[in-house]
Amino acid sequence: MSETGRTNIVVMWTVGPDEVAEGDRIFASHAEFMTGHPREGEEALLSYEISKGPELSDPVDPNSSPTGNTIFVLHEIYQGPAGVPEHWRLAIQDWVDLPAFMEWSKRNKVSTLHDGVVVQSLW
Repeated sequence: MSETGRTNIVVMWTVGPDEVAEGDRIFASHAEFMTGHPREGEEALLSYEISKGPELSDPVDPNSSPTGNTIFVLHEIYQGPAGVPEHWRLAIQDWVDLPAFMEWSKRNKVSTLHDGVVVQSLW
């Protein structure tokens, strides 16, 4: 099913080797928290993924050498724009690791797309 027109959140964290274990712990907690999101209606969470892999010295050359850092990528797709503020409302209300997540994020390089719109989706 195409997700074109849906609302998404995409976040990338680039972390040093000493931050990877905390990232793993936080995202395990986050995945558990995300199971409480609505699955129907305008606020519905349609898709949730966390990816992780090595940062490369040349980001557009898959054969370049790794830097030693790790990149975590979060990708959430919601039925519509109401899903993003509902996500944050639930996080503030229910996610016990939100303070740890915010502190970990401050210590690392983060790039964020909040309230994005999917403009191309094949399936």
